[in-house]
Amino acid sequence: MGDHFEKGQHALLNEGEENEMEIFGYRTQSCRKTLCLAGSIFSFGILPLVFYWKPAWHVWANCIPCSLQEADVVLLRTTDEFQTYSRKKVMWICLSALNSAFRLSPDNPFITDEESIINRAVRKPDLKVKKYYLRYVLLICLSQYYYYFSCLEDCLSSAKIHLKFGSGLTTEEQEIRRLICGPNTIDVEITPIWKLLIKEVLNPFYVFQLFSVCLWFSEDYKEYAFAIIIMSIISIALTVYDLREQSVKLHRLVEAHNNITVSICGKNAGVQELESRFLVPGDLLILMGSKVHMPCDAILIDGSCVVNEGMLTGESIPVTKTPLPKMDGSVPWKTQSEGEYKRHVLFCGTEVIQAKGACSSTVKAVVLQTGFNTAKGDLVRSILYPKPMNFKLYRDAIRFLLCLVGTATIGMIYTLCIYVLSGETPGEVVKKALDVITIAVPPALPAALTTGIMYAQRRLKKRGIFCISPQRINVCGQLNLVCFDKTGTLTRDGLDLWGVVPCDGKGFQEVHRFTSGRTLPWGPLCAAMTSCHSLILLDGTIQGDPLDLKMFEATTWVSLCFSEILRSFFKARPTQAPVEGLAILHQFPFSSALQRMTVVVQEMGGDQLVFMKGAPERVASFCQPETVPTSFVSELQIYTTQGFRVIGLAYKKLEMDHHISALMRDQVESDLIFLGLLILENRLKEETKPVLEELISARIRTVMITGDNLQTAITVARKSGMVSESQKVILIEANETTGSSSASISWKLLEEKKHIAYRNQDNYINIREEISDNSKEGSYHFALNGKSFQVISQHFSSLLPKILMNGTIFARMSPGQKSSLVEEFQKLDYFVGMCGDGANDCGALKMAHVGVSLSEQEASVASPFTSKTPNIECVPHLIKEGRAALVTSFCMFKYMALYSMIQYVGVLLLYWETNNLSNYQFLFQDLAITTIIGVTMNLNGAYPKLVPFRPAGRLISPPLLLSVILNILLSLAMHTVGFILVQRQPWYSMGLHSACTVQNDTISKLTISPTAPVKNGTNGVFTSFENTTIWFLGTINCIIVALVFSKGKPFRQPTYKNYIFVLVLVVQLSVCLFILFADIPELYRCLDLLCTPVLWRVYIIIMLSSNFIVSLVVEEAIIENRALWMIIKRCFGYQSKSQYRIWQRALANDPSWPPVNQTSYSDMGVSYSNPVFESNEDQL
Repeated sequence: MGDHFEKGQHALLNEGEENEMEIFGYRTQSCRKTLCLAGSIFSFGILPLVFYWKPAWHVWANCIPCSLQEADVVLLRTTDEFQTYSRKKVMWICLSALNSAFRLSPDNPFITDEESIINRAVRKPDLKVKKYYLRYVLLICLSQYYYYFSCLEDCLSSAKIHLKFGSGLTTEEQEIRRLICGPNTIDVEITPIWKLLIKEVLNPFYVFQLFSVCLWFSEDYKEYAFAIIIMSIISIALTVYDLREQSVKLHRLVEAHNNITVSICGKNAGVQELESRFLVPGDLLILMGSKVHMPCDAILIDGSCVVNEGMLTGESIPVTKTPLPKMDGSVPWKTQSEGEYKRHVLFCGTEVIQAKGACSSTVKAVVLQTGFNTAKGDLVRSILYPKPMNFKLYRDAIRFLLCLVGTATIGMIYTLCIYVLSGETPGEVVKKALDVITIAVPPALPAALTTGIMYAQRRLKKRGIFCISPQRINVCGQLNLVCFDKTGTLTRDGLDLWGVVPCDGKGFQEVHRFTSGRTLPWGPLCAAMTSCHSLILLDGTIQGDPLDLKMFEATTWVSLCFSEILRSFFKARPTQAPVEGLAILHQFPFSSALQRMTVVVQEMGGDQLVFMKGAPERVASFCQPETVPTSFVSELQIYTTQGFRVIGLAYKKLEMDHHISALMRDQVESDLIFLGLLILENRLKEETKPVLEELISARIRTVMITGDNLQTAITVARKSGMVSESQKVILIEANETTGSSSASISWKLLEEKKHIAYRNQDNYINIREEISDNSKEGSYHFALNGKSFQVISQHFSSLLPKILMNGTIFARMSPGQKSSLVEEFQKLDYFVGMCGDGANDCGALKMAHVGVSLSEQEASVASPFTSKTPNIECVPHLIKEGRAALVTSFCMFKYMALYSMIQYVGVLLLYWETNNLSNYQFLFQDLAITTIIGVTMNLNGAYPKLVPFRPAGRLISPPLLLSVILNILLSLAMHTVGFILVQRQPWYSMGLHSACTVQNDTISKLTISPTAPVKNGTNGVFTSFENTTIWFLGTINCIIVALVFSKGKPFRQPTYKNYIFVLVLVVQLSVCLFILFADIPELYRCLDLLCTPVLWRVYIIIMLSSNFIVSLVVEEAIIENRALWMIIKRCFGYQSKSQYRIWQRALANDPSWPPVNQTSYSDMGVSYSNPVFESNEDQL
């Protein structure tokens, strides 16, 4: 339709987001609609079927473009490479129904907030709102744009939220919002079987099968038609069953959400109970008791809550939520406070374990989002509408089928000419012409391709790897980069408390090892370990983050109670401490963005104290400089380079003249005294190193993406083999623009140096001045943190691809940054896999081509693969099975193409004599040979070793095309030679065949010269020597081609290990040879064959043997000869067009890369360069 639009016809939804879409306005025109209706009738339903497949055509045919304001139909188009269209009808919400009850007036605002979208969206004076649903989410029309609704406006400040919604909504506002927003339900209906059935039957593949079956019935080819019908029914039934099961599971996952009773506070009605489906954005929720499941997203405005966010994060670790502070100003509430706004939000689907009001008041939360706009709704939508998969194999498959259709068209023209000239009836001519389509385009092709994936899925299931997106198994075979989370994925889940390093004003003291059995002496350090955490007492058991739990247990303190007034109360064991106990008065919970947590504590009968715990660098930045030891950096490196997890601790005494609830975080977190370092050990899983070594040896890049400390990540990368001992690590640090200084990026070479007898440690990381001259491809790796990655993305975007080419370690990465990194790798044309334990990895798991979750939590339900074994051994298994499935798909494509071309060539040759194969001859080839081969050829398992190269990822590639074309030419030559030679045999014109051991009944009885075909009246087909020769050549050739195309090493198990397939080929070949040499009249009559001399049968075997030898030699010596193709590529100067290959070649010729000890600025050049630096890199 082009890109020229009327004014206001076009708009962009979700700009910059993953689900970005274009929206176009259209208005239905009566005359166009009438013409389309007439076309539907006269085309016998073909036009509506085309419109069903192509919704954009339906809109363009029935409607004319108009502004979005006037539109009654909108056309949506995704902005990705798929450009997928969808059509939505615009609906109207009429508010006049509320007019009598609430006396609505067009002149007055309907909502107290005059700036509300609702007030601006209502059409006056008819009181209507235009809306439509996009993937279950409501959009309402405002001026020339559509806005997402069912949520509070993002522009609201925290002061406005407290002011406008702190007392609840009036009854009128609730009803208006309820009418416009709809119910607060995540209603995934169980799709009726008849709907699933119709949707599946209308698939183009099954429509083509229906056409084929109808044609076969008209030709009395009932047997194979019934066989195809039975196979199709089984296939449809299995697909419908799977879809129904998924629909039921998803419905059960969300049905509990819609049946919750909640308490809300109305502005005039007080507290009342109602069902959660009646909630609207702006309602004031009253949270009471424990174990409350959130039915919506809500902003906490009063009190605090402890929440289990396992549904979102994959970890059932309690998270503390704090109320939204009431801050002055008009800054949007999501951006006005430091850190993440999510610490104030209670997400739908999470469980409120404990709710505690401030000063004995109730806990209040304002409903933020309802229905499918919520966090759980978004998760469900991601399952219902997964990210489209861009895999060239499937696009090539369509092109390949179109080539077959083109070939069939040529055959149809040839057939029409032959049969029209021979004087056949028009009906017979049409049937013969259409028959060519079903021969050239095999209806069984999609089913044959699916079987390979099904077998691979079954083998994965046996290994405890479950797949919800089987088509992605083929994509696994193309993976050349795998990202790993660290904690819980590469390393063990649990953390062992190794020790603590106290410090005083002079420096660090001796390490206190907890394994020694000595109790940590009482002091601020012990008090910090006792109270600076988010542990809770639930059902008599202390629960919370494993790190916090280990730290608390090491102090040997006990938790007595959690009171409504005090946050929590801890008491020391007898004679251990001079204080009776500690009470946590206020808590600023841990945030991954802030990298710290803080608590305000009251000593029983003593002072109020502030304790902070977090990343050592962050904690030290809040401390008085004189309290931080001068050896802080080197001491920290000692432990992080050992792979330890290091936590910093600090404290201060709080002045008593402040009310705790009135204290701001920046007041509390200042002028602290540094206490020391808490050292925790996080060991590698036993399987990690061997798996990474296997992947690296197979030339599959491995990348670590973690939220942990950068130095710890570097050490884990070295210990796991991700970075070998001989390889260098270059640290990249990027800083944001500050004042007059522009954004900067610096490069430092890290070298592991031995340092003898320094605190009994072996080594630490030091910064070197230069890189060695012998740096080759892969001899260095870049390491950077999330902050640097963000700065580089914003200010040094031209450097980002260069950095990613050798970027291996990414630390302190937030969930959003993990997703962005995966996407950036994909832009470089890498096939990216992501393996995580479900904790904050969900976005990256969904973004990657292949996401593998090691967690079975709801958070990973949208991940294509889930492993029951919680280690990374599943990754090489997936890649091996993916490679095997991909090769199997290519084998089946080639085989089905050859099978159809063999029949196609044979039939066209017989058409020259106005002859054809009989129904039973077709049936034998289609059912007894090809179908059985199609089912068993795919049984080869994956080869146990990963080789350092991938199978071809494209169907339309020179080796594969050459293989198909050469084999088609060989088959054409063999059939043509056989067709011509049989007519030149001396016995061809004889009435009886003396060479036969038995007399041919057909010829002897009819005494008609075989130069003219003999028509068999029972079957309505022609028997002739040409027919017999072509059938034997074609049938046995199908078996030969199956053996030649069945690939084994290096991606699949050898063919001889596929015992069932080998047995099938032996049996089929034996049966064919038996029929060829048996001379059984009844058998020949049944198959419409003629008896030929034994010598001619030997000629047939010679022709087939020659074809087999040539085909096998060509396949093994040329098609599968990887070294030969590499030589051909070099001779023709072919270079890969993948972006990462282009960057590799560019960097290989760049003597200034990688930079070392340089600092660049976003608006300047390099400020310092090392004059000694040289590079003689051969290739990157």
